Amino acid sequence: MARAFIAAYPQLDIIRVQDTREGIPDNKVLEWAATEHRILLTHDINTMPAYAYDRIKKGLPMSGVIEVNQLTNVGVVLAHLRIIVEASHPDEWANKVSYIPF
Repeated sequence: MARAFIAAYPQLDIIRVQDTREGIPDNKVLEWAATEHRILLTHDINTMPAYAYDRIKKGLPMSGVIEVNQLTNVGVVLAHLRIIVEASHPDEWANKVSYIPF
């Protein structure tokens, strides 16, 4: 799915966590994403939201998390991501956990 999104939006600065930060704990991924001002797109719906909400509760920076159910059709996910990219600004996602499909 990430490769399809990268192909659809080559102008965006997209980094896959598994290419740069694989094996680090979720809380460290969120810390890195906040430092880099990156919104995290994840399939990890079991543990990542709890870490994201914990950062928000503690007042720590959190650039935003978008959860994607792995069973959702790739076309549906790409359509939702297209809406996000074209109709919002990255700052609007700060301190939010959102889900695709909406």
